[in-house]
Amino acid sequence: MKILKTKKEVDGFLLRLRKRGRGVDEKVVSDVGRILGEVQRHGDAALKKLTRRLDGHERIKPSGRFMDRLAAGADRELVRALEFSAGRIRAFHERQLQKSWFFEDGGARLGQVIRPLERVGVYVPGGKASYPSSVLMNVIPAQVAGVREIAVAVPSPGGLSNPAVMAAVRMLGISEVYSIGGAQAVAAFAYGTRTIRKVDKIVGPGNIYVAMAKKLVFGEVDIDMIAGPSEILIIADFSARPDFIAADMLSQAEHDELASPVLVTDSGALALKVTDELKKQLDGLSRRRVARESLRKWGAVILTRDMEEAVRIANLIAPEHLEIMTRKPGQVSEKIRNAGAVFLGDFSPEPLGDYAAGPNHVLPTGGTARFFSPLGVYDFLKHTSYLRFSRRGFAEIAPAARTIAEAEGLTAHARSVAIRQKKKIILP
Repeated sequence: MKILKTKKEVDGFLLRLRKRGRGVDEKVVSDVGRILGEVQRHGDAALKKLTRRLDGHERIKPSGRFMDRLAAGADRELVRALEFSAGRIRAFHERQLQKSWFFEDGGARLGQVIRPLERVGVYVPGGKASYPSSVLMNVIPAQVAGVREIAVAVPSPGGLSNPAVMAAVRMLGISEVYSIGGAQAVAAFAYGTRTIRKVDKIVGPGNIYVAMAKKLVFGEVDIDMIAGPSEILIIADFSARPDFIAADMLSQAEHDELASPVLVTDSGALALKVTDELKKQLDGLSRRRVARESLRKWGAVILTRDMEEAVRIANLIAPEHLEIMTRKPGQVSEKIRNAGAVFLGDFSPEPLGDYAAGPNHVLPTGGTARFFSPLGVYDFLKHTSYLRFSRRGFAEIAPAARTIAEAEGLTAHARSVAIRQKKKIILP
């Protein structure tokens, strides 16, 4: 992996990074649009046909006995780890709860009522890959928010879901589970079928077809975000340990070939040591081919003049994960404006956040940390404004409301106010 030193090299890499994963595959859009249309028109019949063709079975909803038997096959140590993590995740998210509020303003009582969404659909990858942590991170905030109905879709190639995923689902008390995946699962959640009722919001990660389906149904239902390839940016100075840095960069590089591991440092010596460590540690990885390609295409070591420039680059990239390994990480973090999650110090590696720390691992990617937040309880709450005016309170603000309505040419608006004032309005 090359060490980038000149402004031209750095600017060129940043430009490539901004374009990563932004292209639109017209075939994917077409295929997903067709699947959405089929499910919308034909409901369960389309789901069964698509699931039979793609996953080799037709069972949309597994029985409770089947799910319990499958969950019982999960590794006991893993289940204990999931229970431990679930407790930490729940404790963290309980602090995000919001309360309704009101205040008196003369002759008016104004406020906002906060309620949970009624029904949420969670998509969980659960075929060949096992992501039980995804169950915890998506379901627990919804439960804390007070969502009454949570439905889970788990793709099941050959009719079998992953035991670890099912163990996490059952551990959280979720009984509404569907053995479907892909764009068809998103369609079922968005439009509803005889078997699967429509939801208010769809959350959870998936492949490019799932991401495109979520994008296309947004507006019919709400979604969490359009997640792109994973990324980590590490700010480090001469005091940081190169073996720690290399290990953390590789923890993201092994996700897929589009993952972006980046080190930004003002120490030339550290930059060289990290590149050497990356070569050493690559050999011991089960997914070394994927990690090597990620490093080659989207990895970089950026050498800066000072920490100020390092921070500037970090804020420009707005990474999903930002680690700070410096002598005074707290001081550096105060200057960070854009990041999904910030990890401070040598013993706060990103994988802790993925699994057991407590904060959510569903984070904005591709620079969207400039305006998106991590998934949280607030994503499962809706806010309704409340207004109540007395006659006196109405009289105080009516003239301003009517004047603005007349200026905008909306005479019916103006009349709504004027009729209560017992005044005539000036017609244009």
